[in-house]
Amino acid sequence: MTQAGVRPDRLREHAAAGLDRARDRSIALTDAVDDDDLVRQHSPLMSPLVWDLAHVGNQEELWLVRDVGGREPIRADIDNLYDAFKHPRGDRPALPLLGPAEARAYVRSVRGQVLDLLDTVDLEGRPLVEQGFAFGMIIQHEQQHDETMLATHQLREGDPVLVAAPPPAAARPVAGEVAVPGGPFTMGTSLEAWALDNERPAHTVDVPAFWIDRAPVTNGQYQAFIDAGGYDNPRWWSPAGWEHRRAAGLARPMHWHVDGTYTRFGRREPIVADEPVVHVCWYEAQAYAAWVGRRLPTEAEWEKAARFDPATGRSRRFPWGDDDPDEQHANLGQRHLAPAPVGAYPAGASPLGVHQLIGDVWEWTSSTFRGYPGFTAFPYREYSEVFFGDNYRVLRGGSFGTDPAACRGTFRNWDYPIRRQIFSGFRTARDARPEEELA
Repeated sequence: MTQAGVRPDRLREHAAAGLDRARDRSIALTDAVDDDDLVRQHSPLMSPLVWDLAHVGNQEELWLVRDVGGREPIRADIDNLYDAFKHPRGDRPALPLLGPAEARAYVRSVRGQVLDLLDTVDLEGRPLVEQGFAFGMIIQHEQQHDETMLATHQLREGDPVLVAAPPPAAARPVAGEVAVPGGPFTMGTSLEAWALDNERPAHTVDVPAFWIDRAPVTNGQYQAFIDAGGYDNPRWWSPAGWEHRRAAGLARPMHWHVDGTYTRFGRREPIVADEPVVHVCWYEAQAYAAWVGRRLPTEAEWEKAARFDPATGRSRRFPWGDDDPDEQHANLGQRHLAPAPVGAYPAGASPLGVHQLIGDVWEWTSSTFRGYPGFTAFPYREYSEVFFGDNYRVLRGGSFGTDPAACRGTFRNWDYPIRRQIFSGFRTARDARPEEELA
């Protein structure tokens, strides 16, 4: 729906629906707990939930009410409090933040002006509003914070407060690897109207032939690594990874327990062997890959496996085609509170037969975060460009907590290689051997 060339009336409807869906989710995640929980910092890695709520409202005011609409500020006095670059997460509880009632009133006030603006603003003539980009940017921003708030819920202690239906069972067995032929493909996009600056521009990348797992690495597969002493043998770890493993005392994925259970949103349950492993850092993923004699895919390999159609030579929007995802294609949008077992979404497989590339778990790649050739920061450097460099590793594909508005075949996420509180998993790859010529 967010491809270029959509009529203004449909764009307005699409944007309004996206704004409503994001706000409904924000309200659900914050109304699920009492005010004491809202203002508490559940982990130094995360903000208090009330900060996230007011922050999404403040960004909406800055970009839509003031910039796009040219209207007077609603609360200019709080801009500094909700500037993520000025205040690290660990410092935010000490700030004079809006309280729960005031934060809720503020985001309602902002949203009222935004919906009024959406009815009247011209969606062309300025890069910021062309094809509704600014509205799409704000929708994606709120949904990204909703996923962050969901991760905060996973870290909070206390009785369970979130409820969702279990994910579907596996429809068919999925195992082994898939050959991806070498050659050029189109990476990134210049056509997706709401694509962010780091996804642009479309460019040709020549990727040598490789093999990639049909599905993400599962809990059962990862348990075998643990049972084989994978956390005790520096052979499988990079020097930096081994140093971090020792310093952090890593012995199993985050939220796993030695008795074969894990804690998920306040409930302690048996580990499900055929679910994708989640809450592992990049170093753990790298060590597992080394243990099985493989490696993590590069970002370009991941995207080629997800988007390339060998029958047409074209890059699709999603593995299954150009249509937006629905519940038959992928585990997205917090419909479930867990990854689905591998093989649960055969309709979402790529033409080459790679499954669950979209949804379930963010997948670590081996690549550091960089701009594409011809990259231009838009609409502000702090969205992507300030993060470019060797400090961050790229993740792809989205998780069960990612909304479809913030997930597509070109979407790029990034984080420090030590991060585990995010909904992160992985799959492995290997180079094609000379005798494995792949046409």
